[in-house]
Amino acid sequence: MLQERLLRILDRKDHWAWPWFAEGRLPLPRLLPHFQQEWDVYVRDFPQLLARVMGQSDTPQDARAMLAANIYEEQTGGLSGTTSHPELFLRMMEGCGFSRSDFARVRRLPAADAYRMFLDEISLLDRWVVGAAVLTIFVEGSVNERRELQKTSPESDAEIEAAIRHHPLVRIHRVDPKFLELQRVHKKVEGGHRLDAWKMVLDHTPATLEDHVVQTVEMALERWLAYRDDVARACGIAREMK
Repeated sequence: MLQERLLRILDRKDHWAWPWFAEGRLPLPRLLPHFQQEWDVYVRDFPQLLARVMGQSDTPQDARAMLAANIYEEQTGGLSGTTSHPELFLRMMEGCGFSRSDFARVRRLPAADAYRMFLDEISLLDRWVVGAAVLTIFVEGSVNERRELQKTSPESDAEIEAAIRHHPLVRIHRVDPKFLELQRVHKKVEGGHRLDAWKMVLDHTPATLEDHVVQTVEMALERWLAYRDDVARACGIAREMK
């Protein structure tokens, strides 16, 4: 089953250095390379990557509608009533004490550059569903995908605010919660985008293309893990040998 094969890949979207970020083991200034690479590799240009997939000549109308809704929110914040997600990211960075100029000319790390080149390539493939699987299932997905898919209703405002207060930037680094609007928006609207992502990929992947989709998403995982290795080194994190 295609969904289970893809979920098994997402089960492994979990990098060894993540506890350093999630548990606040690093002082906030040392997180700058992490944020810079995330910004330059995909946050800034994610709406454009999605638009390339939507613009393929063979992208079905229903998939175009789903992608268009995602692009509209990412680029304008129109569904959530906010502003573009790249702009919300930069505002969060300001809340962390970083300057917008820190993100103006980011020098990509080698593995980060390879990962971005891969995303550029798959977003321009003739077989749109392959690009859609990588961008909407893998890039927007996480190791918690199975749990997210089991949710039967959106989180309440109270639940969202509780999660924001528990976020490492707030709980550990004392960033004012008002700067985490991007996280609020994700929790409010991303659930619908996740369901759309799975629907369009599962509905439009013929059996003859399933292996190729899975192999390409597997490649995305390999490049993502290498990218995160580079980011860990840039932040001064050494892997503990067992």
